[in-house]
Amino acid sequence: MAIPCGAGLLYHGAVRTSPARKIAPPRFIPARPQKRGASLRWLRWSVILGVWGGLAAAVVVLVLLWDLPRPEDALLHTRRPITTLAAADGRVFATSGDLYGEVLRLSAMPAHLPAAFLAVEDRRFRQHFGLDVIGLLRAAWANLAEGRVVQGGSTLTQQLAKNLFLTPERSMRRKGQEALLALWLESRFSKDQLLEIYLNRVYLGGGAYGVDAAARLYFGVPARRLAPWQSAMLAGLPKAPSRLNPRANPDAAIARALEVLRDMVETGALTAAEARLAQEQIDLPSASGRDTGWFADWVQDDLAERFPGNADLTLRTTLDLRLQGIAEQRLEAMLAGPGAAARVGQAAFLAMDATTGAVRVMVGGRSYARSPFNRAVQARRQPGSAFKPVVFLAALERGLGPDDTVSDGALRGRWSPGNGGWRSHGAISLEDALAHSVNTAAVRVLAAGGGARVAAAVAARLGLPGPFPNDATMALGTGEASLMELTGMIAAICNGGMQAPAFGIASAEAGRRSLTLARPGAERAMAPEHAASLRRMLAAAVDHGTGRAAAITGGETIGKTGTTQGFRDAWFIGCSRGLAAGVWMGNDDATPMEGVTGGALPARLFRDVMENAR
Repeated sequence: MAIPCGAGLLYHGAVRTSPARKIAPPRFIPARPQKRGASLRWLRWSVILGVWGGLAAAVVVLVLLWDLPRPEDALLHTRRPITTLAAADGRVFATSGDLYGEVLRLSAMPAHLPAAFLAVEDRRFRQHFGLDVIGLLRAAWANLAEGRVVQGGSTLTQQLAKNLFLTPERSMRRKGQEALLALWLESRFSKDQLLEIYLNRVYLGGGAYGVDAAARLYFGVPARRLAPWQSAMLAGLPKAPSRLNPRANPDAAIARALEVLRDMVETGALTAAEARLAQEQIDLPSASGRDTGWFADWVQDDLAERFPGNADLTLRTTLDLRLQGIAEQRLEAMLAGPGAAARVGQAAFLAMDATTGAVRVMVGGRSYARSPFNRAVQARRQPGSAFKPVVFLAALERGLGPDDTVSDGALRGRWSPGNGGWRSHGAISLEDALAHSVNTAAVRVLAAGGGARVAAAVAARLGLPGPFPNDATMALGTGEASLMELTGMIAAICNGGMQAPAFGIASAEAGRRSLTLARPGAERAMAPEHAASLRRMLAAAVDHGTGRAAAITGGETIGKTGTTQGFRDAWFIGCSRGLAAGVWMGNDDATPMEGVTGGALPARLFRDVMENAR
C-alpha cells in the first residue's frame, strides 16, 4: 500500500498515521542577560546624572544665597535725610534725599492708580506665582525678533524684590537672587499686600519713594486725589525715573503717560472715552526756576560738614527766583541769536548782593540737564582786562590817583602788547587808561604799583587766589579766575572796600528747630577812598569807555570788560543798584569766538538782566 509522503510516522516497521504539523520558522530571541545589563546601565547613568544635577543645582542656590540679604532685615529700610531748598521768597525749588509720603492701603487709593501700574508693569500679576513663565517666553521671543532687548519679563514681584533688597547691578547672578526673593515674597504676602508694598515703596524719581510722595512732589496733591492722567504719569516712571521725571523732562513724561493710558484701555481699566478725557486734562505745573540745579548743587556741596546728623533739613536760600528766570531766558536768547552767529557755545551769569555777598542769581551754563558743570563757580579761565582793577588798586595804594597820567605808547623790549583800536595820545590819565582798557598803560601801571608780586597780594585780599604769572603779562589778566571770584571783586569795589564771601543759605531748620549758621564776616580789602576812586574810574568805563553797552538808566553803573587773546573768553563784571553781577561767554573747549569782546554780548546781557533787578 502506498503511503503519502508526510502522512504518517513509521515505528518499528509498523505504520501509524498522525495529523500533519507545521514547523514555525526560527525567530531571534535576545538573551535575558543582555536585556538586564542595558537596563542597569540606563539606571546607573540616570542616578549619576540626577546626583550631579542635584549637586549643581545646590551649588547654584548656595552661590545665590551666599550674600543674599535677609528679607526681614531689608524690609527695615533706612532712608536718606530730606533736604528742602526754598528761595528767598519761601517758594520750594529743589529737594534731595528720600521722600516718603503717607503709607496707603489699596482701599484708600483711587482704583485707576494700581490699575495703571498693573497695566504697564505686570498684567498677569494675579495669575503668576512670582515668576511669569509666559511673560518670559513672550519677552524672549520679542527680543529675539528685534535682535536687541526691547521687552522685559520681570514681574511686579521681581521688581519689588530688586527695589527692596538688591542693588541695580545687571548680572545673571543678581537675576537669580531676584527670582528667589520673589518666590519668598509670594509665599509671605498676599497679592494685595504685595501690591500695597510696591506702590508705597517704588522709586519714582526726584528722591520720591511711593505714590503719595511722588504725587505731592510732581502734582502738589496727595495720592488719594490723583486724576487718571496723573496715575498714568506715575505708572510710567519706573521704566526710567530720571529720564521721565515730569520736572526734568515734561515732554517725555507726557509721552509716556499717553502710552500708559493706551495700555489701561487695553486692560479694561479705562474706557476709550475716559482715556481721551484724561489725555485732554494733562497739565503739568510750571517749574519755578528752569535751571536752579547749579545753585542747588553749590549750596549743598558741604552740607554734611556744616549740618552733621541725619535730621531732615529745610534751607531758606538767597536765590531770587524771579531774577533767576529772567537771567536764564535772556542768556538763552542771547546764545540762540547773536551768540550762535558769533560761534558762542556757552555762557554763565552770576549776581550777588554787593554788601552781604548773598547770591541772588546763578546760571552755570546753557542747560543744567545737558551739562551740570557750573561755569559760574567751577570754571577757571583767563580773566583778561577784567582783572585790571586789581592792578590799578595796587597803584592807588602806592599813592597814585585817577587824574595822574601814564604813557600809552608802545613798550620797548622783546614784548609789547597791542592796544586794539586805541590811538596813542602819548600820556593819559589812569581813569582813561582803565576806562578804555589800554594795555600798554596797564603794564606801566603794574610796574608803578610794585610789580606782579604786589598785585598778586592785592588780588588775594579781594578773593582772587590765582595762580598768576610773575611777570608783566599779569597786567593783561593772563592768570586764572572764576566768575564768582571776579564778581566778588567788583562787589568789594561797589560796597566801599569790604570783601564779603559769597553765600547761598540765609537760614536753616532741622525739624522745627532753627540752626545756627557759621558764616565768615566781611573783611576790609581796600581803603574806602581807594574804593571810591575805583568806582569813579569804572563808572567812566560804562559812561564813555569799553563798557558803554552795559549802561542802565535810572542809576549809576560801574563795570569792567575783559577779552582774552584770540577771543576765547569775553567778560563783563559790574554793579548797579547794590547788586554786583558778572557775565562770561566762550566755549568749553576754548575754541575762539568770532570777534566777541567783553564790551559786546556780555555787556548787553548784563544790562538786559540788571534792568529787571529790584
